[in-house]
Amino acid sequence: MAVQKSKVPAKAPAKSVSKNSGVKKAAARVPAKSVPAKKTASPKSAAKTPVKAAAKVPANAKAPVVAAKSAAALPSKKSPAAQGAAKISAPQTSSKPVKNYDESQIKHLDALEHIRLRSGMYIGRLGDGSNQNDGIYVLLKEVIDNSIDEFIMGFGKKIDIAVKDNRVKVRDYGRGIPLGKVVDCVSEINTGAKYNDDVFQFSVGMNGVGTKAVNALSSYFRVVSVRDGDCAEAIFEKGKLVKERKGHLKEKQANGTFFEFVPDEEIFGKYSFNMEFVEKRIWNYAYLNEGLTLRLNGQEFKSDNGLFDLLNKEIEDTCLYPIGSYTGKHIRFAFTHTNGYGENHFSFVNGQYTADGGTHLNAFKEGFVKGVNDFYQESFRAEDVREGMASAVLVKVKDPVFESQTKNKLGNTDIRQWIVEEVKAGLIDWLHHNPQAADKIKEKIQTNEKLRTELSAVKTKAKEAAKKISIRIPKLKDCKFHVSDGAKGENSMIFITEGDSASGTMTHSRDASYQAIFSLRGKPENMYGKKQSDIYKNDELYQLMMALGIETDVANLKYGKIVIATDADNDGYHIRNLVMTFFLGYFEELVTSGRVFILETPLFRVRNKKENIYCYSEDERDKAQAKLGKSAETSRFKGLGEINPTEFRQFIEPETMHLTPVEISQLKLVPKLLGFYMGKNTPERRDFIEKHLLSNADIDA
Repeated sequence: MAVQKSKVPAKAPAKSVSKNSGVKKAAARVPAKSVPAKKTASPKSAAKTPVKAAAKVPANAKAPVVAAKSAAALPSKKSPAAQGAAKISAPQTSSKPVKNYDESQIKHLDALEHIRLRSGMYIGRLGDGSNQNDGIYVLLKEVIDNSIDEFIMGFGKKIDIAVKDNRVKVRDYGRGIPLGKVVDCVSEINTGAKYNDDVFQFSVGMNGVGTKAVNALSSYFRVVSVRDGDCAEAIFEKGKLVKERKGHLKEKQANGTFFEFVPDEEIFGKYSFNMEFVEKRIWNYAYLNEGLTLRLNGQEFKSDNGLFDLLNKEIEDTCLYPIGSYTGKHIRFAFTHTNGYGENHFSFVNGQYTADGGTHLNAFKEGFVKGVNDFYQESFRAEDVREGMASAVLVKVKDPVFESQTKNKLGNTDIRQWIVEEVKAGLIDWLHHNPQAADKIKEKIQTNEKLRTELSAVKTKAKEAAKKISIRIPKLKDCKFHVSDGAKGENSMIFITEGDSASGTMTHSRDASYQAIFSLRGKPENMYGKKQSDIYKNDELYQLMMALGIETDVANLKYGKIVIATDADNDGYHIRNLVMTFFLGYFEELVTSGRVFILETPLFRVRNKKENIYCYSEDERDKAQAKLGKSAETSRFKGLGEINPTEFRQFIEPETMHLTPVEISQLKLVPKLLGFYMGKNTPERRDFIEKHLLSNADIDA
């Protein structure tokens, strides 16, 4: 399984449920690839799992008017942090005198300057494109959202999109921006028609910031609006208007808006679009907007059955009964159950994917449980009803209140009651019309009840045994603040290490306020195919579960991030796979919510008397050696314990830490991949190993 590599900022990740395409995770040895100081690139796996190929069709969305100055010719400064190997120097104390704090020190930034300086407030994270939540995908989303809003209001049934060489083009066939307001709508904050519900009733973008942020964070930004044979064009560089023109089209073209932009390397560093992530977003738009055709680089995306198609693609042959669905005026949902553990939900508001859920998802869950109990005339517990459940939910809200500009979580409280009642009524009606599926659901709930009762007995014994050992968890070095502590604990993380040597190094390097450490004794048991009750019979895994705080519910996780920190050798990769098998098998929600990461530490240190360069690949090492000359000394790090604590501190500090997020792209592939890599030995796996086995000549150590 491949791992998506990126440097992740210190802020705790959103608790998301993002799972729309193949497992790109750590279940096979994954050597680190070249990692720049501030950005990282995707690694090449020694054992590659077949994944969907990125779209290579270079089709371009046709611009309504002749292109003006090419962005390729524009000067673009590369971020120094994005060049060369990772280089970390000792912090230097500034000798610059502190000025008086008076009126002259107060600065005013215009809106575009503020977006460039504080981009995180508008698009969340930056990243280099190797994570599906990186900023360049948010820019793409903001532009497409405007086109989707046009479709929602009944204008334009197709959208053309092209992504090539880091240049994005989007052409819709809606009404087009009013020609006299084109410049204002893409550059003036709080300007737009989204505030007028006579024009946009169920809009995704409601705060007048989206395209302004794209404009400000792009080295080149072009917008063209076509209305009844007339057009207006504006070209910007880094948010500054450089060209504007209006006129009459020589050739007739359909109404609509065309956007073209290139994310600024000065902001994002060296980046690239992962077309699999882009396709995933385009599919989501198709699922949520039946009747809309989106063309990405010439490939067509269209869904006839909406959320049903989404869930069918994710779950497919793992369903216990045919997928159920309901369509109302302001809510649509699809659901089913599988034999897996936990719950998996895809929630949307007005076409916006809400990775962290919110009041609409909570109301859906409540209504589902009430509907089940009303139909069967029972009092089933919520956890028994929802264990193994998968769903997709879309709610249309006139005035959505999101908790951030990136719109990951809905905060409206006034929608709860009507959602609960409509979900309840819709589910009951579906159960009456599908008696065989209703029997399967009841059977699943009763099975869940039985397993919970059995598990409860095992838990009791495990707790009693744990009390005899110690009140504390022996292998846990906890931190001061946790997620439950609010802002103080939002950056909390726990490192899962192998052995006392590595944990000893990290203990002396960590910040005990928010960084905890759990030390494994060695290779944990392979839990593939085991029953959930077996966790409680395994002392080490039970203690790990207790350390994380997830014994009762995954929602009780104590830390914002779970970081697997193993050595960069065969044993380290094996331990990583075993821990991942444990999480994916029994606590899949930890992975689907974006909580699990791999710590990447440097493989080499190249230094001379003046400079240290830390390298995450052989290629970086070679470049560093060439830079520092023949007199440079090169050290190879094989284990975390080999790095002294003072030196190691910089590798787990938020500003310089390299984390690889573990992401699931398609749920239905998880059982197959776990079975292949971690199940019983098979001729297929033996052939795979022999084909990818490295010889001594291939290993650069």
